[in-house]
Amino acid sequence: MGDLNSGNKLAQPALYRILDANLDRAREGIRTIEEWCRFGLDHSDMARECKELRQELAQWHGNELRMSRDTVADVGTELSHPREESREGLEQVLQANFCRVEEALRVLEEYGKVYHPEMGAAVKQMRYRVYTLESNLLAYGRHQKLQTARLYLVTSPNDRLFSVVEAALQGGLTIVQYRDKESDDALRLDNAQKLCQLCRRYDALFLVNDRVDIAIAVNADGVHLGQQDLPIAVAKQLLGPQHIVGRSTTNPEEMKRAIAEGADYIGVGPVYATPTKVDKPAAGLDYVRHATRNASIPWFAIGGINMNNFDDVLLAGAERVAVVRALMHAEQPTLVTQYFLSQFTRIKTLRDRKILS
Repeated sequence: MGDLNSGNKLAQPALYRILDANLDRAREGIRTIEEWCRFGLDHSDMARECKELRQELAQWHGNELRMSRDTVADVGTELSHPREESREGLEQVLQANFCRVEEALRVLEEYGKVYHPEMGAAVKQMRYRVYTLESNLLAYGRHQKLQTARLYLVTSPNDRLFSVVEAALQGGLTIVQYRDKESDDALRLDNAQKLCQLCRRYDALFLVNDRVDIAIAVNADGVHLGQQDLPIAVAKQLLGPQHIVGRSTTNPEEMKRAIAEGADYIGVGPVYATPTKVDKPAAGLDYVRHATRNASIPWFAIGGINMNNFDDVLLAGAERVAVVRALMHAEQPTLVTQYFLSQFTRIKTLRDRKILS
C-alpha cells in the first residue's frame, strides 16, 4: 500500500509509526464510544456506525504499519496529564474519546496524503461522520435523560446552594436548573460552572434559566426560557441541536405554541401560588389535567408544589414535577428527594393495579 516517493524514504519509519499510533488511537476511541451506544443506550444504529468506522479504519491498518511499532522507544508513553487520570461522569468519558478520535483522524488525514493517494480523502469523510455521530449521541443521551427524569430542581439563591444541590443529587435527582435573577454575572457564571461540574459528577442534566450565553460558557445541557425570553429557534441555533431548550407555559395556548415552536419540554404552572412567580396567578390542577391529555412532549408540573400537595399533582396526571422551595429550603434534601421519587413509584403502582382511575 505504501506510495512514498524517493524523497520521503528516510522519513518512512516515522511516518509509519505516526499512522500506526493514530489508527490504534482512533479505533480504541471509537470502540469505547461503541460500547456505550450498544450497552448504555441500546441504540443499534449508532453502534453499527461505530463498528463500520472501526472496520474501515482497519482496512488501512496493514502489516507494514503494525511492524513499524516500537513501544519501548516511544517517548510519548511517558507523557500524561492529570485530567486523563479520572472522569467526572459518563458524558466526560464520551467527550474525551470523541476528542481523541477526531484528533487522531485529523492526523491520519494529513499524513495519509503522503502514505497513499486515497487515504487522506477517505479519512476526511470519516471525520465528518464522527462529528455527526457525536452530535447525535449527545442529543440522544440528553433527551433520554429528559424522558426518564421525574423530579426537577429549580434553584433559588441560597447560602447552601451547592450542598443542597449535591444532597438532592445523592437522593436520585437527575435534572437541575440554575435560576438566579439577583446576582451579578460574574457570580452567576461561577455558580453555573460549579453546578455544571456537580451535575456531571452525578450524571444529571444541568440547565440554565434564561441565559443562553452562560449556558454556552459552561457547556450546560441546555436552557429554560420564559415567555418573554429568546425564541426557541434562536436558542437552539446558538446552543446547537444537541442541547435541550425548555419553555415555561401558564395556559393551553402557550403550551400549544411552545410545542409548535420546537420546545424539548415545557413547564406547566404555576399549579399553586408561589413567591417565585408573584406576577402569575395559579393555573391550578385543571391545567395539569389539560397537559395530561394534550401535551405531546415531556412536561413538568411546577409552582408551589411541596410534600403536602405532591400527591394531588400526581393524581391529576403529572408524571414529572419541578420544585423550588420544597428542596432548596429542606433541612434534609436527600431524604426529601427520595420521598418525592418514592411517591412517583407508589402512585404508578396504584394506577397499574387500577386502584386509581
